[in-house]
Amino acid sequence: MNTISITYDLVWEVVFATNYKITKCKKMVNCKTCKEVKKVMNGGSIGYCLNGKFYSLTFLRKNLVKISRNNCPF
Repeated sequence: MNTISITYDLVWEVVFATNYKITKCKKMVNCKTCKEVKKVMNGGSIGYCLNGKFYSLTFLRKNLVKISRNNCPF
C-alpha cells in the first residue's frame, strides 16, 4: 500500500471557528478533520461553508488572525 502525505504551512486562523486555518498557498483546511475546504459560490458571492453556514470571502477577510508563533525549546 502506497501513501502520500502533504505538509501545509498554516498562516491565518478564522476568529469564530478556530479549527479552520488558511495555508501559505491560500487553501483553507479544517484541522479537526484534516481535510481541505472547497471554495463555493452562493448567490453570486464566493466563499466557504464553515460549520454548515456560508461565509463570503469579504466577511472572512475581516475575521482572520495571524497564527502566533510558539517557541518550543525542543
